[in-house]
Amino acid sequence: MTILITGCNGQLGTEMRNLSLLHPAHRYFFTDVAELDITNREAVEHFVTANRIELIVNCAAYTNVDKAEEDEPAAHLINALAVENLALSGAKIIHISTDYVFSGEESSPRREQDAAAPRTAYGRTKLEGEQLLLKHCPDAVIIRTAWLYSPYGNNFVKTMLRFGAERDELRVVNDQIGTPTYAEDLANAIYAVIEAPEWHEGIYHFTDEGICSWYDFTVEIMRQTQLRAKVTPIASSEYAYKTPRPHYSVLDKSKIKQTFGISIPRWQDSLAKCLTRLCQI
Repeated sequence: MTILITGCNGQLGTEMRNLSLLHPAHRYFFTDVAELDITNREAVEHFVTANRIELIVNCAAYTNVDKAEEDEPAAHLINALAVENLALSGAKIIHISTDYVFSGEESSPRREQDAAAPRTAYGRTKLEGEQLLLKHCPDAVIIRTAWLYSPYGNNFVKTMLRFGAERDELRVVNDQIGTPTYAEDLANAIYAVIEAPEWHEGIYHFTDEGICSWYDFTVEIMRQTQLRAKVTPIASSEYAYKTPRPHYSVLDKSKIKQTFGISIPRWQDSLAKCLTRLCQI
């Protein structure tokens, strides 16, 4: 299969490139904005046609929640209109979405069929991207995820490692609940979808196993790295967020596990793998 992977310089795109070495049966094109501007419909059409792309894995996204609130048109261009361009290309698509399509005010794990109710510009634009994709490409696969981290780019784990080495105390919210997702685990799940015996279109949820708060996550980061910074729990009201954050963003992963036979690691185990890799970089 000939596969285009967009957003290849991001956390997930980088892991998709790394793991492609374990899946050599396919022909890959890895692009970011310098190689292919997915906001340009003609450029997308030409690239897909010229390279005979059969499948697009869209890892590109506008993910800065606060900046999206300040400039929703910029987020809309990448999270919605660019997705529509890909949907019109004629290729099959696996698209990565987010827990932010939900309100974050729920109290039980969100299932794929639960009603979306985004409270932020980021969530609204990601939801519109889902809708435009399914309008033009009803056999697409959409994978919603949350709390993504990896050895690459900017993310919560790397920030806490830096703060833990620089500061005596870390004040972290303990009333936002979710599940960390190691980008390599999500990339492995995407390859499971690609190489399944049959194509199973639809919306799926994927994070690592387990539930924690950002405070719990930080405590575990400090424990596994033996950093001595004191971690103090605080309420979200004590932190000056520019944009509302979900209080509960746990996703139900039953569907993707049953459909593709995926075994998902616990977040603590995946964190250990990531920290080991960070020590080697």
